[in-house]
Parts: sequence; C-alpha cells; structure tokens
Amino acid sequence: MKKETKVNVKKNKKSNSKIKQILLKHRKFFVMLILACILIYILQLMIQLFQNPTDTFLVEQGKIYQEESAVGYIIRDETVIKGENYKNGMSQIKTEGERVAKGEPIFRYYSNGEENLIKKIQELDEKIDVAMEGEKELKELYPGDIKALEDQITDRLDMIYQESDLIKIQEYKKDINNYITKKAKIAGEYSPVGSYLKKLVDERKEYENKLNEGAEYLESPISGMVSYRVDGYEEILKPGDFKYITKDFLEGLNLKTGQIIAANEESGKVIDNYECYIATAIRTKYAKDAKIGTRVKLRLPSGNEIPAEIAYIADEGNNQYVIVFEIERCVEELISYRKISFQIIWWSDTGKKIPNSAIVTEQKGDKQVSYVIRLRAGYQDKILIQVLRSNERYSIVKNYTTEDLEELGYTSNDDVYKRRLTLYDEILKSP
Repeated sequence: MKKETKVNVKKNKKSNSKIKQILLKHRKFFVMLILACILIYILQLMIQLFQNPTDTFLVEQGKIYQEESAVGYIIRDETVIKGENYKNGMSQIKTEGERVAKGEPIFRYYSNGEENLIKKIQELDEKIDVAMEGEKELKELYPGDIKALEDQITDRLDMIYQESDLIKIQEYKKDINNYITKKAKIAGEYSPVGSYLKKLVDERKEYENKLNEGAEYLESPISGMVSYRVDGYEEILKPGDFKYITKDFLEGLNLKTGQIIAANEESGKVIDNYECYIATAIRTKYAKDAKIGTRVKLRLPSGNEIPAEIAYIADEGNNQYVIVFEIERCVEELISYRKISFQIIWWSDTGKKIPNSAIVTEQKGDKQVSYVIRLRAGYQDKILIQVLRSNERYSIVKNYTTEDLEELGYTSNDDVYKRRLTLYDEILKSP
C-alpha cells in the first residue's frame, strides 16, 4: 500500500507539473496576444495621426475668395498706322509701349537708297574736315572763329548721340550744317581752298535733301500707347457694340492662349491706354447672377489683381454665358497678347477664417444656428457663430451680438450666451 501511495504521489506531482507548464504556456500566449493587440492599436493611432496630423484649427484673420479660371480675348481701341513706303523697312522713333501725343512722329520708313546716301554724306564730312585741317593759313588768320566753330560742331555731334527726340536731332543737324557753311565761307573768302570747300558743302546739302525728301514720317493720329505688334485683329475685335461676340465667334478666331504677338517692320499702331476689354465664354452659376455694372476682380497672368466691371453679358442658353469685362489698370501688360488665361474673382471677404468642417448646426426653434467647439485648458466649449461668407473649404464668421442671441431665444442663463470666439482660439476641425 505504501508503495502504491508513493507512486500515486509521484504521478500527481508529474501531473501538476504538466498542468503548470500548460498554464504557463497559455499565460505567455495571452500576454503575447494582449501585447499584439496593444501594438495594433498603437499602429492604428499612428496611421490616423499621419493621415490627419491634427484635428484642431487655430482661428486667424484671413481672406477667402470665390474664383474660377477662364480664357479671355483682348479687345482694344487700336488705330493701325501704315504708310506708302512700308516695303523699305522702318526706323522706330517711339519704342514699344511708349506713350505718344497726337501729332508726334512714331516711326519713319527708310528712303530709297538711304544707306548709300548716308555713306556719301559721311565721306563728304571727312573730306570737309581734312580740307579744313589742312588750311593752316586760315587758322592763323582767324584762329578764334575757327576754334569756336569746331567746338560748336563737336558739341552738337555729342548732343545728337545722346538725344532720342527726332525734332531736336534735326535741329542739331541744322546747326552743324550752318557751322560748316560758316567755316567754308571763311575759307572761301580768305583762302584758295574755299572754292573746293564750297563745292563739298553744296554736294553734301544735295545728298541730305534727297535723304530727307525720300524719308516718310508717320505721326500719331491720337494720343495713346505705341505698339508694333500688329496681328490683323485690330478691326475684328473692336470695342463698342459687343453683340457680335459669341462663343462660336471667339472659338472661330483659332487663337493660341498666351501666344505673344510678333512685332513687324511694316506698320505700327496706337492703343488707347486708358482702358481695354477682356471677353470670355463660361459656364458658371456666378455668371448667371451677374449683371452689367457688377464689380469684380481679375487676376492677370502676371499675378496682378485688378478691379474690373462687367460691360456686357449675354445668355446663350444651356448655362452658357458670354461676358465682357472692362479694365482700366495694367492695360500695358496686355499689349503683347490677344488671348490669355486669367482668373475671375467674383467676391472676396476678410475676417475670422475657419474650415467648413469645424462648423456644426443645431435647431433653435424654427431657425438653424451654427457653432464650433473650442478647446481651452483641456475643456471643450460650444461657441455660437454667424457664417458671413463661405467657399468650398473655408468660411468667414463673426460672433452673435447679445441682441441677436436674445432674438434667437437665448438668455443670460444659457452657457453659450457670453462665450465669444476670438483670434487664435483652438477649435475642433470635425467635432
């Protein structure tokens, strides 16, 4: 019996040892399982934090827009100027974009054989100088007069090189001719070389007359801005009665957006630099509500935002509208283009800017009331707000006045009555 008892005790000890081992394995399994669950939970939190790093927003003073992109066609009051000798090529007197008054010369056409005439005049000038320099007797008889004339000629030549005004250049050339003639007269009266000099001066005048007679100067018929970018649409896209502008008409022009108009060597034009127009065909709900005289802003390709006014609007059906905007600023930016991409800013507003996702509504009697959840010192507070203006992402809001709150049915006993949203408050994005 004693032996059997000892055997049973040994068996029980082995059995208990196995049970303990099994329990220990299960305990490890459960611990590992719990740790795995904790790790998965932490991983999920990290993924959520990465995808949405913060679910709060700091209230700031901001600006929101309602804008849309469009393609516009430039319409200007343009007067094309072209003379008879356009095949000879031109010399610009006024540069691209320069303002000009009525009657001022803009450019001139080269005369026939101008290059050859200029070369002959230069050769004669050299011969006259050589002849005058070689006449020592003349300089000895009248050194003061000759020196003064030579100084005046040099002075006028320097002025010509520095001057861009055509009228003044012509005056300086006339002065130089007079000084040369005086030198020739002195030489002719007191020196044997005089007859030779007189012949040279007369020959020079003859060539200069041919040069001036052959040149054709083009003057501005109006005041405005000069351009040599003539594209042939000056008489097609004209301001005035815009009824001719339709979506099909604009698309039929086959113009490339943003293409720079090439300058030419045959003609120029003067542009009314006080105003121009941008025509566009768009599908938008904002165009439906627009009226002639409505003020908006346009953002040009340069990034400049300028005020504009709707000068013409036509409903072509199927939510298709043709709108012509009138602008009076940055007109000079557009002289190189006929078709551009731009943005229409239908409205803009400034104030307390918050994301639309932070705004919650609740029913108060028969009215909808908006509010946000503010976080402050670990506490959450409901703040009533008025939504003034919204676009797709953000809203401009303000606080209710006490009178507004009382009209809505709130009293001083309500928690929200005295709470106000202030700048730099932290609010929940998606409460």
